[in-house]
Amino acid sequence: MSSSINKQDLEAMSSFRYELRKFLRVSEEVCNAAGITTLQYQLLLHVRGFPERRWATVGELAERLQAAPNGTAALVSRCETAGLVTRKTDKTDRRQVQVHLTAKGERCLLRLAAEHKAHYGSFGWVFGPQEV
Repeated sequence: MSSSINKQDLEAMSSFRYELRKFLRVSEEVCNAAGITTLQYQLLLHVRGFPERRWATVGELAERLQAAPNGTAALVSRCETAGLVTRKTDKTDRRQVQVHLTAKGERCLLRLAAEHKAHYGSFGWVFGPQEV
């Protein structure tokens, strides 16, 4: 198995991990300066960025965050306490709970997303090459 990994593979993996770590470090700094955690930011991003909707269920958020549903529910509760999100019972399936951004959550997300997008520019794989 190890013979299928060559120097070029290792360099590529190292470069990817380096660029990813640089981004994560900057993201932590941006979020902390705004007074929220990176997980809270990611939750806001996934709520608003869910395809074809402006909300997501706790289960969908757990999948996007790669976290346990009970941990995600606790994160939603912390965001709700902070006034960033609100929960709504699904009208067609009362077992499902929708998570929506509040106006405060939307403002916070858009401000932080703009800062993150500026840093994503160095990662061509996110938005593609940036024009100058």
